[in-house]
Amino acid sequence: MGNYKVTFKKSVLKDLKSVPKSDVTKIISKIDSLAEDPRRAGAIKLSGNDLYRIRQGLYRILYEIKDQELIVQVIKVGHRSDVYKRT
Repeated sequence: MGNYKVTFKKSVLKDLKSVPKSDVTKIISKIDSLAEDPRRAGAIKLSGNDLYRIRQGLYRILYEIKDQELIVQVIKVGHRSDVYKRT
């Protein structure tokens, strides 16, 4: 499996501003690991669209995989209680 390039939707920066710094570090390292294997254990495909999600503590990272370009695009990062509202 090739290495994927990780990209971020502009709004993800805003998402991370509301997350405590200690959690941001963990979230970023979790996102970095997606470059190795975006469909790793723990990655769940969301029904109804082509998004995947992984957990990092109380936070969820939603992303899509573009296999043709070997890109993982992070769409949204948020607390599990509200990350699924309006993706």
